[in-house]
Amino acid sequence: MSGTQGDSKEPAAPPRSEQHAALLDEILDELLATLDLEEIDTDLYRGQNEPRREGRLFGGQVAAQSLVAAGRSVEGRLAHSLHAYFLRPGDPSRPVLYTVDRIRDGRSFTTRRVVALQRGKAIFNMSVSFHKTETGYEHQLPIPEAPRPETVPTWLERLEDQRHAATDGVEAWVPRPRPIDVRHVDLPTYLGGEPREGPSQVWLRVQRRLSDDLFLHQCLLTYASDISLLDNIVRPHGRRGELGSLMTASLDHAVWFHRPFRVDEWLLYAMDSPAAAGGRGFARGLIYTEGGLLVASTVQEGLMRPAPRDQDRSL
Repeated sequence: MSGTQGDSKEPAAPPRSEQHAALLDEILDELLATLDLEEIDTDLYRGQNEPRREGRLFGGQVAAQSLVAAGRSVEGRLAHSLHAYFLRPGDPSRPVLYTVDRIRDGRSFTTRRVVALQRGKAIFNMSVSFHKTETGYEHQLPIPEAPRPETVPTWLERLEDQRHAATDGVEAWVPRPRPIDVRHVDLPTYLGGEPREGPSQVWLRVQRRLSDDLFLHQCLLTYASDISLLDNIVRPHGRRGELGSLMTASLDHAVWFHRPFRVDEWLLYAMDSPAAAGGRGFARGLIYTEGGLLVASTVQEGLMRPAPRDQDRSL
C-alpha cells in the first residue's frame, strides 16, 4: 500500500505541556516589553500594561515599572530597598504615567520617589533607595526545609486539579497564565485550600535564561513578590470565614534586596502572617536561592474586610 495517505496527515499537535511552555514564553516576552518604558521627557515615562490583564492592574506590574522608572536616572548602583503604597485601583485599558523625583544623590546612596498616574490621579507611589556596592559583615537566617521545586505541582497542574474549587470573585484571574513559573507547596485558599495557621512556601523562577543585568532581575522579582504574599493574611481564616466572605486589597508593599540573584534560577519564597487586626492583615516573606542564600525580604499590609457574598472581591 502506498505511503501517500500517511504523508498527507497533519503533523501531530505538540503535547499540552509544550504548548503551555510556549505560551509562558510568549507571556514573558509581553512582561519584558511592559518593563521597557517609553521616555516622554526627563524623568517622565509611559508604561503599557500586560495585554491579557482584565479588571484591574496587577500591583506587581506597577511596582516593577516604578522601579524601572527610578532606575533610569541612576548609574552604577543597584536598588537595595523600595517602599510603596497602593492608592487607587489601576485600569489595565489605559497606559500608566510615571514621574520621577530625584530626591538625593549621595556618595553611597541615591534616593528616588516615583508616582504612577492614570487620568491625572495618583494610583501608586514608591520610594526607592540605591546603594553602591560595598562589602562588610554578613549573617542570615537559614533557609527553611522545603520540597525540591521539581516535586511541587506546577500552576497548570494545580489549576486543572482545583479549578472547580476556585472561590467566588477569582474566576476571572485564576486561569490566566503567568509569566513566572510559580509552584505553591501548599494549596492556596483561592483554589480551595483549607484555613490553617503557619507559614507557606512558593518556588518561583522565570523559565528561560535572561541577560546578566542584575537590575532587570530586581525588577522581575519585584513583580513576582506580589503574586502570593497577600494570601497569607487570608489563610488562617479562609476565604469565607466566620464573619463572612473576605474582600482583600493590597495597601502597601516593601522589598529589601540583600544580595545579587537571578530570577531565571529557582527561588524559594517563604512567607507568613504574624498578625491581623482592625480590618488589616500583615504578611512578610523571605526569598532564598535554591542553594540557601537569603537574597531578599518583603512585607505587605492588606485590607481584609468581611464583605457580603455578592461583594466578595480578591486581587
